[in-house]
Amino acid sequence: MKSHLIKTWLREPLVHFLAIGAMLFLVFHFWGSGPADNRIVITPGQVDSMAARFTRTWQRPPTDQELKGLIDDYVRGEIAAREARALGLDRDDTIIQRRLRQKLEFMAEDAFNATPPTEEQLQGWLNDHMDDFRIEPKIGFYQVYLNPDKRETSIHDDANKLLEKLQTAGPPAGSSIAGDSLMLPGEVQLTRLSDVTRIFGQQFADEIIKMEPGRWSGPVPSGYGLHLVYVTEKKEGRLPTLTEVRQTVERDFTAQRRTRELDAMYERLLERYPVTMQKQVDQGGTANAATTEARGQEQ
Repeated sequence: MKSHLIKTWLREPLVHFLAIGAMLFLVFHFWGSGPADNRIVITPGQVDSMAARFTRTWQRPPTDQELKGLIDDYVRGEIAAREARALGLDRDDTIIQRRLRQKLEFMAEDAFNATPPTEEQLQGWLNDHMDDFRIEPKIGFYQVYLNPDKRETSIHDDANKLLEKLQTAGPPAGSSIAGDSLMLPGEVQLTRLSDVTRIFGQQFADEIIKMEPGRWSGPVPSGYGLHLVYVTEKKEGRLPTLTEVRQTVERDFTAQRRTRELDAMYERLLERYPVTMQKQVDQGGTANAATTEARGQEQ
């Protein structure tokens, strides 16, 4: 009787359906998530994007055949990527890790940059970094050179006598022919003080920036010898306004905010990832089984 009932039960279509369903569940459980998860969906927006990239590159829209080729290539790329991940080819690959990190950080940066910096933030940044934006002094001058190798101990007397003549003559018209020859310009147009320092030396630059324009002064020492100097124009150094350097300030502020926000993001994410630092192998070649738990930089 029981045998007859079992045979009758096994012939029921519902039982067959349930058995097949159970088998499929086991197959999908152990070998994948099911056919639905393997679908490759191509949206109209993606097709438009492919066509737009082609148009930008070739300066014309793609033909139907070319567009089909672009779609086929996209599908192959998706298939290859999914199969590679299924085989674990993405693990322990430095290039893939670097690219994924870039994509994660790019997404994070979009969120950081969603709110532009305020005027108060930019002005505060400028106030904190004034030395980086300071506009340095500029100076223009004539110089008459006296060579110590040619004048020996009388160089200062010669410099004072020549200075009196130049002061009497007034403006430096024709003064370039006085003094000794030097492979440096007799006239220096308005230029940054740092450039003057680079050419004539720190002591020379420090002294001439104190001079009043419109009169001969000196002698001023440099690495070459002595100089008589006539300052023609001078612009004092100053701190810029935000309007003058806004583009640079905004760029630097944004870069620092990016670094700060990324650091904070990784600190938050690090809470989810315990880090284990294995100890080094000892001199005998035996690995020490003990490990050290670490979080971030903490040992």
